[in-house]
Amino acid sequence: MTISRRQLMLFLRLSRPHFLLGGFLLYALGVSIATYLGKPINVGVYFMGQGIVTSIQLMTHYLNEYYDAPADNENATRTPFSGGSGALGPEGLPRGTALYAGIAAMTLGATFTGMLLVRHTTNLLPWLILILAFLGAFGYSAPPLKLIHSGYGELIASFIVAGLLPTFAFSLQTGQLHRLLIMTTIPIIALHFAMMIAFELPDYATDVKYEKRTLMVRVGWQTAMRMHDAAIIFAGLAFLGAYLSGLPWRVTLSTLIAVPLGIAQIWQMSRIRHGQPANWVIFTWSALLLFALTAYLEWMGYIFS
Repeated sequence: MTISRRQLMLFLRLSRPHFLLGGFLLYALGVSIATYLGKPINVGVYFMGQGIVTSIQLMTHYLNEYYDAPADNENATRTPFSGGSGALGPEGLPRGTALYAGIAAMTLGATFTGMLLVRHTTNLLPWLILILAFLGAFGYSAPPLKLIHSGYGELIASFIVAGLLPTFAFSLQTGQLHRLLIMTTIPIIALHFAMMIAFELPDYATDVKYEKRTLMVRVGWQTAMRMHDAAIIFAGLAFLGAYLSGLPWRVTLSTLIAVPLGIAQIWQMSRIRHGQPANWVIFTWSALLLFALTAYLEWMGYIFS
């Protein structure tokens, strides 16, 4: 069977490679904490661990596309970060492509895991973290858990992506945990949660129509908007508390650059809440930038400390 250039481009869109960049950044953040603490870094282990993380991310993307395809195909407010990729449907790829790709990504992740188990001796800690992350990622859209319909899926996803991912990277290199992981990840977990709410807002009408019981559908759009603002404020307070508890000053100082973005994001949400027309592309890009820039600045802070 010949695969056309258009099919390849659709599959690339289905894979949503721009989301994979976050996995590289957060994995590197966890390793940078180990470097800051003077721990030796095993380069081979680094890349095999990254392979596991990227495979799990791809699996999650594909399964999410597969299970959300009916609703996503009718979404008229799709952005680069919400509403699905738009690669499946009558004029795109068959829906089953996403399922087969998810199985392939899962197999690839298992291969990297097997290689790592054979070549690297460590304690059980990183593998326990990996199991938790995998179960949460697999169950986000897939039955029987379907966490996205539970009302807690967004918080669990934020805990996995912004919390467990750097922790897995750190523990894989060191076999340990450290208090700096908590200080570093709690603020970005909150910002990731705010980002998830921002991503869901353009999809709200479609989610209600298809009874997709996301957090926003369950609590209502007004409450979810306030939770978005509260999460950003909490992140700022968490950084302050972390600094007072011993977070390196370079890490804290660098993240201050993101403060205007946080204020701007709350301002945008306030305008939408009061009925002002929304530019969903700008709004979702801003939410992503706030989270990604903060994580990047934390990483840079550790690298240059």
